[in-house]
Amino acid sequence: QYCLDQSAASTAQELIVCIARMDTWKKNKEGILKFLKSNKSNPRSASKYYEKIVPLVYSQGLFGIIGLIKKILVFFIGMFKVIPREPSSYSDMRVWAHKTTALACENLMLALRAYGYDSCPMEGMDSKRIKNLLKLPKKAEVCMVVSVGKRAHNGVYGKRFRLDSDKFIKII
Repeated sequence: QYCLDQSAASTAQELIVCIARMDTWKKNKEGILKFLKSNKSNPRSASKYYEKIVPLVYSQGLFGIIGLIKKILVFFIGMFKVIPREPSSYSDMRVWAHKTTALACENLMLALRAYGYDSCPMEGMDSKRIKNLLKLPKKAEVCMVVSVGKRAHNGVYGKRFRLDSDKFIKII
């Protein structure tokens, strides 16, 4: 019902709710560092990346002040050299978290297909009700719901349609 009664949701054997989190990068960074340091064969550059670069990139500071300073510095540095420009605000962090989550969803759906299951990503949903149902933290955001299961014979309602790739791909 919370997926707007889409047939992909109502006929699926399982529904996977995929969550984007902007507030867990510090905890995840510490977990990755612990893992890297436990294995002495990992390159030191990987640990340095998580110790120094990750906090610099993802910290926004109180009221986003650090992000604003980064945006100004990056603007001027970017006039002379190639430099990563995002995330420099909380809205950039949201975009980053949702893109990362969507990429993970894509990998999940490819893996499901490799094991003989079908899936369907759904963005049409009542995310507030889903958050309440699952008792998710306030800062968690529902990115999409993925339905999973074995395809029914009548599960595909039409022939696959693709738009012309030249509308989306520019070769230079």
